[in-house]
Amino acid sequence: MISVKEAKKIISDNISSLEPVTLLLQESAGLILAEDVYASMDIPAFPQSSMDGYAFSFEGWKKYKKLKIEGEVAAGSKETFTLESKNAVRIFTGAAVPAGADTVIMQEKIQVENGELKVEDETIQQGNSVRLKGSEIKAGELALGKESVLSPAAIGFLAGIGVKDVKVYPNPSIAIIITGNELQPPGKPLQHGHVYESNSFALKAVLQQLHINNIKVLYATDRSEVVTETLKKALVQTDVVLLTGGISVGDYDFVLQATTECGVEKLFHKIKQRPGKPLYFGKKENKLVFGLPGNPSSVLTCFYQYVIPALEKLSKRKIGLQTLQVPLERSFKKAAGLTHFLKGFYNGKTAVPLDAQESFRLSSFAKANCLIQVDEDTTSLKEGELVDVYLLPQ
Repeated sequence: MISVKEAKKIISDNISSLEPVTLLLQESAGLILAEDVYASMDIPAFPQSSMDGYAFSFEGWKKYKKLKIEGEVAAGSKETFTLESKNAVRIFTGAAVPAGADTVIMQEKIQVENGELKVEDETIQQGNSVRLKGSEIKAGELALGKESVLSPAAIGFLAGIGVKDVKVYPNPSIAIIITGNELQPPGKPLQHGHVYESNSFALKAVLQQLHINNIKVLYATDRSEVVTETLKKALVQTDVVLLTGGISVGDYDFVLQATTECGVEKLFHKIKQRPGKPLYFGKKENKLVFGLPGNPSSVLTCFYQYVIPALEKLSKRKIGLQTLQVPLERSFKKAAGLTHFLKGFYNGKTAVPLDAQESFRLSSFAKANCLIQVDEDTTSLKEGELVDVYLLPQ
């Protein structure tokens, strides 16, 4: 068995980001840019009014004081003309300011008498309420740099400068393979000797919580050839394979054999931890394989500790769990030799280990908002002692 630290290093050292792909902008939210994006034109592409009001020449107004109103310009109007300095034009938010005009005054600060405009704003200055051409960004300027996050604002910004598609690091596609003859789907009367299958539900939910939606769920009975064929199919179709169950050394545990027959290179098998000791990690070319234990708490613990960092590296997205050092609310004891990941609750000040820590029990995990790490050499922790806490996505 290897340590938790060694396992995490092996995973990190054997993963690189997925090859970039080009996606439509509206399909790229939350992903990471794989190249710099430059503006192809000035934005705005013309001087633009920032409000409803009247456009005029500032020098013309200073000279004439009263300006004759000649027509109007609505947003989206394609009409072009040059405004004489003795005239003003009605204008609306977003409309192009005509040549000859350089200032806009809001409609609340004027009077119109006999078709003439009178300004009633002593603080008005030349250029007021006019967005200059290129004031957002100029042609050729860097809009967003490589490895920027495509947040909602970034998506809107790129759309606003005319970008249609972008080159990004994609989210990985995932296959979840559920093994076990004893498993039965929820919703039916439970047969003797069977248990309801929950691992696919938990794994799919946490993947969707991470905005990873290209997920296949496959089922394999406890027969060597079935597990092998299912894994072979998943390796062709997806980037990451998560197998649950069948990774120990029992007579009906065929995952390890299937990985060998499918040409997967074993990078480690078994970690000095609880829960999740029999965890497996392997690789075939650029495809990753995680053999997760079958017990529900072990599955989620291993996913949070090992699979999420792998997904983070593949996609370059910052999706890792937030870690804190906080005081333990009550004392804890264990034997040396294994790192423990305890289902816990963090109240904003302290962390408390919950009851029902057994690996088959999800009832406590359902109430947990963190995992508390107790290192392998630690045998006791006192109340108030600092511990490492991983905050779970909620």
